[in-house]
Amino acid sequence: MKAAVVVFPGSNCDRDLAVAFEQAGFDVSMVWHKDSVLPEGVDIVGVPGGFSYGDYLRCGAIAAQSPICRAVVEHADRGGYAMGVCNGFQILTETGVLPGALLRNAGLKYICRTVDLQVATEQSVFTQGYAKGDVIGIPIAHHDGNYFADAETLAALKDQDRIAFTYADNPNGSVDDIAGILSENRRVLGMMPHPERAADEGHGGTDGTAVFRALAGIVAAA
Repeated sequence: MKAAVVVFPGSNCDRDLAVAFEQAGFDVSMVWHKDSVLPEGVDIVGVPGGFSYGDYLRCGAIAAQSPICRAVVEHADRGGYAMGVCNGFQILTETGVLPGALLRNAGLKYICRTVDLQVATEQSVFTQGYAKGDVIGIPIAHHDGNYFADAETLAALKDQDRIAFTYADNPNGSVDDIAGILSENRRVLGMMPHPERAADEGHGGTDGTAVFRALAGIVAAA
């Protein structure tokens, strides 16, 4: 099982994400933003949190134009697995891999704390390690995590069961409390909270480990 974690100038969660993949059994490669191809045989691409390119312009807008993001888009278009966390979620929306946009938090302040998430669906490779309705504690750390999509997009996300996680107590104003969504083929996950920061008991909790373990099981079976 092979994972690639993309690194941008300003990434600060790339190593955390790599460790979470490694603990789940993946062989992990770190891929620089100026690379134009992904390592051969990669099963999943992780786009980590941080402040790519200093968050100038819209968060993730510059990173979305990097050479490696073209390869990430092609990987997703081929049906490859990918997950974007926090800034990675912002980047995946900027590339068009996932719908919607992440706006400035409703309170106009940076938020960094552990929040309760509700698992909205178990029908995905990322969430099948939970039961629908489970409440898990996952850290957030963002200034622009307010998910927005138009009415048509929201209707499609609901009708197709593509909302992965919702906030139990909405911290940022996200429409319909959305914390994470899935692509149409359910092989790409974008979420603002950080499951890789909840994958080690020594760091305060392990509620995020099921994301990586479930994914590892699916990839191994494939």
